[in-house]
Amino acid sequence: MEGGVIEADASAFKECFSLAWKNPYVLRLAFSAGIGGLLFGYDTGVISGALLYIRDDFSSVDRKTWLQESIVSMAVAGAILGAAIGGWTNDRYGRRFSILVADFLFFVGAVIMASAPNPGLLIVGRVFVGLGVGMASMTSPLYISEASPAKVRGALVSTNGFLITGGQFLSYLINLAFTKAPGTWRWMLGIAGIPALLQFILMFYLPESPRWLYRKGREAEAEAILRKIYPAQEADDEIQALKDSVEAEIKEEGSSEKINIAKLLKTKTVRRGLIAGVGLQIFQQFVGINTVMYYSPTIVQLAGFASNETALALSLVTSGLNAIGSIVSIYFIDRTGRKKLLIISLCGVILSLGVLSGVFHETTSHSPSVSRQETSHFSAYTCPDFNLAATNWDCMKCLKASSPDCGFCASGTDKLFPGACLISNSTVKDMCHNEGRLWYTRGCPSRFGWLALVGLALYIIFFSPGMGTVPWIVNSEIYPLRFRGVCGGIAATANWVSNLIVAQSFLSLTQTIGTSWTFMIFGVISVVALFFVLVCVPETKGLPIEEVEKMLQQRALHFKFWKNQADESGNKDSV
Repeated sequence: MEGGVIEADASAFKECFSLAWKNPYVLRLAFSAGIGGLLFGYDTGVISGALLYIRDDFSSVDRKTWLQESIVSMAVAGAILGAAIGGWTNDRYGRRFSILVADFLFFVGAVIMASAPNPGLLIVGRVFVGLGVGMASMTSPLYISEASPAKVRGALVSTNGFLITGGQFLSYLINLAFTKAPGTWRWMLGIAGIPALLQFILMFYLPESPRWLYRKGREAEAEAILRKIYPAQEADDEIQALKDSVEAEIKEEGSSEKINIAKLLKTKTVRRGLIAGVGLQIFQQFVGINTVMYYSPTIVQLAGFASNETALALSLVTSGLNAIGSIVSIYFIDRTGRKKLLIISLCGVILSLGVLSGVFHETTSHSPSVSRQETSHFSAYTCPDFNLAATNWDCMKCLKASSPDCGFCASGTDKLFPGACLISNSTVKDMCHNEGRLWYTRGCPSRFGWLALVGLALYIIFFSPGMGTVPWIVNSEIYPLRFRGVCGGIAATANWVSNLIVAQSFLSLTQTIGTSWTFMIFGVISVVALFFVLVCVPETKGLPIEEVEKMLQQRALHFKFWKNQADESGNKDSV
């Protein structure tokens, strides 16, 4: 590639960490902005554990699946609006300003949630949190990308992904720490305001993105910051490349700041970038990641682990693997490249979703029987539908009873032996526990439960280094400078809309078609995502941001891969 491609290899990983003593200013910028990723991750993870205790405190939430989904997904609805607004504020007021606004919204939301007296106000707090998370989700990687040397840009933007997964891991630790504390979920949700306050203080003393400053005509400020980021010779080259890029934009587009959808779609480099960027964000969600992150304790319970504390502890393992996967991404992103990581990631996701689908099929089709003798032991609390049944029941049929909701009290001898089908309420639950039995309302006892944990672990191990971090990295570097904020906002909005659809439908899907078929659907979508990556996503490793625009201008889409520049002379005008 002409114009100064920087070769990224294994040394990029070492150079990234050598910044700690060579140029700590760059790491300060990256990690301060990356706290936005921590906020994103904490909110994603904390609600999965808090929801178990919100159900205990509010009987209406426990009885109504749609209310549980709303508490989870209203933050996502807020994030959709926050990402859309963030795209506009990023271009008009800057990256730093957008992060400060996001921190304020997140802090207000955390306070509202911690003090919520009813599910309605809890949902309001979730919307506020979502607004902040939506803005931070697209602004943090953008700020880091624009304030990073090209050779280590991927690794530094990956730190945002690491902080996302680190935030998720932290949320599970916090969940476990407060399981026995008075107010449980209020502490879990309220403590989320601390990283928001920390980032607000740090960002208040940091500069604006140098590329945004240059685009706004504040060249002297931008050049001063770039000279802090780059060594002297590289700084001069970077400043000249940035100057050429801005002058070319002004020459092509004029001085008008007005941006609309028609202009975006008519601009070839933007159109191609949006196809890749928006597509990756949509597929990131539709391969099912946030069913795992929002509902992982519930999934663990569906696999046959009854205890809230056990479900949270096992979910902590998956979130820990997610954080480890992000560290793997930091190492490989500038060595292997974005596209190869995506392909490897999706192949593993497809495999693990196949495992999960098979395990849950076995779990639901081999659940313990309901014994009339065991049930008669609690005769006053027998499930009404079971009394009317003419055929033999198993645990799964018991849990699907709806008049009223029923639960399965396992045998005191062995949880896999026939048990009792009883009315589901706190009194019956306590009676069951007092006899040393396990109480199930989400999933049934199974000898295959541990295989579900293996499937979840495999899913996270493969998803995190590739599909977990690369979509955000690609979207932070693939758009021309003039359109970077608004296009990043469009892509982030697409991500959160997809997130909302998945979060709002997962529990309903598992109830309607079963957990096995739900994971099978995600597996099929993952296959489609793999073909999309092969066809539509370019490789951007090691390219200065201004060179990515040149690549998109010159390259054309092909079925298998993006062809080498030497093969493209006759295809410059294709879509």
